[in-house]
Amino acid sequence: MRNWLRQNRGFLAFLLLLGLFRTAVADWNPIPSGSMHPNILEGDVVLVNRLAYDLKLPLTDRVIMALGEPQRGDIVTFTSPRDGVRLIKRIVALPGDRIAMRDKQLILNGQAAGYAALPTPSTRAAIDAPWQAQAYQEQVAGVTRAIQWLPGVAARDNFDEQTVPDGHYLMLGDNRDNSADSRYIGLVPRRLLIGKAVRVLLSVDMLGVWWPRLERFGQALV
Repeated sequence: MRNWLRQNRGFLAFLLLLGLFRTAVADWNPIPSGSMHPNILEGDVVLVNRLAYDLKLPLTDRVIMALGEPQRGDIVTFTSPRDGVRLIKRIVALPGDRIAMRDKQLILNGQAAGYAALPTPSTRAAIDAPWQAQAYQEQVAGVTRAIQWLPGVAARDNFDEQTVPDGHYLMLGDNRDNSADSRYIGLVPRRLLIGKAVRVLLSVDMLGVWWPRLERFGQALV
């Protein structure tokens, strides 16, 4: 055993450094679900900047230094406050924001979101949702993003106005009717934020025959 360790110490050191890099600097996450359709698809592998907001002690949620402030509209990975599962969603409301949802429509700080219809997506609504989606461009508080709804699917389309407390964020999936987000798991404290998802590294078609989706390679996330 000692001889094996000596012979492979370079490779083991590389693995250790790679692990530290992934837990403290940058990470790549495969996407297994359709909660962020139409912007992130199953089979995408996204690059996550772990230094976008905080420098953390590797392998922990302990913040060593704040490096930046999360912004409304950022796509982030975080640890679910309910069950510890890693999720990817969009920040919709910041600390101090007043946020409500009425019949699917967001109302942020008293301003109702506007919705403009987009072309019908060519892909299925999600790997576990064969329904045809309805895509819209949602605009509120200066942030514009593509979202989708699933006709006939029951979801939490209403919640009373609440003020987001300090150090917390309200997260929603862009696939509003197929996303376990803050409507179900509650607000997310900053210490559970992992990083900002910035780009699709590579992508394969999980709904087809696993062909690479070359057009998505390197695509920026907005």
